[in-house]
Amino acid sequence: MAQSSKITFFNLKELKDLKTAYETRGLSAVVPLIQKKINDLTNTELHIAVMGETGSGKSTFINAVRGLQTSDEGAAKTGPTETTMEPTSYPHPNLLNVCFWDLPGIGTPEFQSAKYVKEMNFDKYDFFIILSDCRFRENDARLAKEIEKLGKKFYFIRSKIDNDLESFHKQNIPLDKDKELDKIRNYCVSSLEKQGMLTPVFLISNFEMNEFDFPKLNDAIQSNLDDIKKHVFLLSLPNIALKIIEEKRKNLKDRIWMLATLSGAIGAVPIPGLSFVCDIGILVTAIIDFRKYLGLDDVSLQRLANTTGKPVSQLKAVVKTPLVGEINEQFVKRLLAGTTYFTISAIELSLDFIPVIGSIFGAGSSFLMTYKILHGALDDLTGNAKRVVQAAFDSDFH
Repeated sequence: MAQSSKITFFNLKELKDLKTAYETRGLSAVVPLIQKKINDLTNTELHIAVMGETGSGKSTFINAVRGLQTSDEGAAKTGPTETTMEPTSYPHPNLLNVCFWDLPGIGTPEFQSAKYVKEMNFDKYDFFIILSDCRFRENDARLAKEIEKLGKKFYFIRSKIDNDLESFHKQNIPLDKDKELDKIRNYCVSSLEKQGMLTPVFLISNFEMNEFDFPKLNDAIQSNLDDIKKHVFLLSLPNIALKIIEEKRKNLKDRIWMLATLSGAIGAVPIPGLSFVCDIGILVTAIIDFRKYLGLDDVSLQRLANTTGKPVSQLKAVVKTPLVGEINEQFVKRLLAGTTYFTISAIELSLDFIPVIGSIFGAGSSFLMTYKILHGALDDLTGNAKRVVQAAFDSDFH
C-alpha cells in the first residue's frame, strides 16, 4: 500500500531508488523509472470474475458496473435462463485492460461444482463477485473456500434488492426500509454461517448503483488491492456519485508530477515566445485521458444519459469548460502561452511532494508549467464532472 498520503504508486524502496538515480546520474536516469510506472498505471490488467446461479443477475451486474444498458453495444446478454456456457469476457468500454468475466452458473447440468474451479481457471482472476438473488447455498460457500485456498478475495452480493422492496409497495404493505434491509442481510449472513463462512454480504440493486451497499462494496474492493490495481479499478467505476469523482481526482493528481517530469525531459521542444520546453504530446494525451476517466467525453456522456434517462443535451448543458472541445497541439500551446489560465503557487506545489524526492522535481520552469496546466485541467474537469452527475441523478438540479 502507499507509504504516504501523497505520491502513491511508488513504494518506499522505489522512491529511494529514484533519489539515488537522480543524485548519481541525473534526470536522464530517473525518466525510465517514471515511464515504467506510468506504463504500469496505463496497462496493468484487472480481471474480475462474476459468478452465481442462473438468474442471479450476473450479466445485468456486469453491464451496470460498466455503465451500459442491455441494448448498448458490447453489453452482456441477459435473460431468465443461463445465457453463458463458458467464461465470457466483457472489457470495460473506456479501459480495455479492465475485464469482467461472466462465468457459467454453478450447479447447471453443464457445470457441476466438482469440476467448476478447474474448468473456470480461477488463477487468472484478481478477485471474485458471487451473486445470489435469494440466499447463498452450499455451492456458493464451496466456491468461496476454493478461492480462499488461492489466496484471493471474494465478495458476496445479494442482488435485486429493489425487487424485494418494491414487493411491499405492490402489496400495500407498510415498509420500514432499514429494518427490511437488515433482515435480508442477516438472513444471507446466517445462510453462509451454516456453510462455515463468516463474511459480510453486500446488498445492491443493479438499477440503482448509487444506493444500498454499492459504495461499501467499492470501498471493500479497493482496500484489498495494491495501489496500481486500486487505481485501475477506481478509474473503471461509472460516475454515479460525487465521491467517486473526487476519488478519481485524487488518484489522477498523483500522476501529474510524473507526467510533468517526463514532459520537461523527454523529446522537449521550445515553445516560441516562452522560456521553457515541454512535450506537447504528453499534455494533449493527459488532458484527453483525464476527460475520459471523468466521463466528459461524448461517448461517456451518452452512456450516462442512457442509464439515467436524461437527455444527453441536458447533461452537456451544465459542462462549462473548453476542455471538452478538440484537444490538440495548438489548443495546448494557447494554454501554455496564457498568463491567467490555471495557476498554482510554488508553495502549493512543494506541499504535494514528500521530502525524499522533492529536491529532484522541485525546480525547473518546464516541470512547473506542465504541472500547472495538468493540475488546473484536472480541477476544471472534476468540477464539470460533478455538475454532470448532479444533473443526471438529482431531479431538483438547476
